Amino acid sequence: MTQTRSALIVDDERDIRELLVLTLGRMGLRVDTAANLAEARELLASRRYDLCFTDMRLPDGSGIELVGEIARKYPQTPVAMITAFGNMDLAVEALKAGAFDFVSKPVDINVLRGLVRHALELNNAERPAPPPPPAEQASRLLGDSPAMQALRATIAKVARSQAPVYILGESGVGKELVARTIHEQGARAAGPFVPVNCGAIPAELMESEFFGHKKGSFTGAHADKPGLFQAASGGTLFLDEVAELPLAMQVKLLRAIQEKSVRPVGAASEVPVDVRILSATHKDLAGLVAEGRFRHDLYYRINVIELRVPPLRERTADLPQLANAILARLSAGQGREAPELAEAALAALARYPFPGNVRELENVLERALALAEGDRIEVADLHLPQAPMRTATAPAAAAPEPALEPAGGALPSYIEQLERAAIQKALEDNRWNKTRAAAQLGITFRALRYKLKKLGMD
Repeated sequence: MTQTRSALIVDDERDIRELLVLTLGRMGLRVDTAANLAEARELLASRRYDLCFTDMRLPDGSGIELVGEIARKYPQTPVAMITAFGNMDLAVEALKAGAFDFVSKPVDINVLRGLVRHALELNNAERPAPPPPPAEQASRLLGDSPAMQALRATIAKVARSQAPVYILGESGVGKELVARTIHEQGARAAGPFVPVNCGAIPAELMESEFFGHKKGSFTGAHADKPGLFQAASGGTLFLDEVAELPLAMQVKLLRAIQEKSVRPVGAASEVPVDVRILSATHKDLAGLVAEGRFRHDLYYRINVIELRVPPLRERTADLPQLANAILARLSAGQGREAPELAEAALAALARYPFPGNVRELENVLERALALAEGDRIEVADLHLPQAPMRTATAPAAAAPEPALEPAGGALPSYIEQLERAAIQKALEDNRWNKTRAAAQLGITFRALRYKLKKLGMD
């Protein structure tokens, strides 16, 4: 027999308690209520709850205190904060303290029901396991180094929340895979995961792409079209390269996140949306805020939890496992046995700094697999750039930089070195603005994106 799920409501306003009891009761939950912290603590100590709602201000203390206590003592009980309308500072404070989510007064019943469903899903032992990620993605989170163990533990923790997560990391470390894993381990796993590259949408189309549009709202709008927020409703919206959003769009995005609703272009009213926001960038977003190029209030809102993904050079102990997994996947796709990595080749990989991280490692091994003769990959098959390599005896900065000279017969590798160095300099000169970097290099934006992907720098 299925056990009745239970909830605890902590609020000193009788009207709010009665509304929540009625709504949750109709959803089949058994509900207890408390008018203050003391009563709540007594109830929590005597029985287990599947969900808790608490008001921010209570007669004998703050709801933030209760959120922290539940997070420490009863981690299996998701707790949601009831806040005053528009008070996003307190809502963010509650999320940082460990709240699962928040709901604003006056309480929207539909928003409340969705929140309850997600909270109960967290403790649903019968929830089917999410499908495994594609092999080319799964290999990026492999490794038993302390950095990767800590990352996986943090992912498991933040997956239990609805708080926005800001994923920070260099290009190629697997930020989208981290976002997808958070989604699949959380209460929204059955909903859609919608990734969007904010730098790939033309500024004039952003509002329509994010919020949708109504038929006839502009030239070419031949039919109603839902936006990315609507497509992700019930699931997760992943904003990759969020630093690329223009300031005007940042204002509209902030409102959509705060109000949990969007207004399609040409629409007379707003549409409620239920999404969890995950965002990522390889840029220094705090630095952009200081420069006035990214809104402080939006940064504060999306950076409730910051999750750093370590670069490959900080977890070189994982290289053998990563390399073997990648080679096994690539070889299986070609219907052949995976070759062995010579010890010297593995040592060369460990010395190379991998500016393109795991994505670059995949490219290097794919090329080596094509060039290697027999069932063994040697150092020469890797064609690693000869510019800066890490050594165990001296820091890279102390060693003289090797000349970029083609070794015997290694002209393609030499050209790649030159291209990589020129592109890196142009990106740094232009603060990683790819459009301006392409202009400086005298190539098109499309050509630059192709080269970045080819060289494992994207």
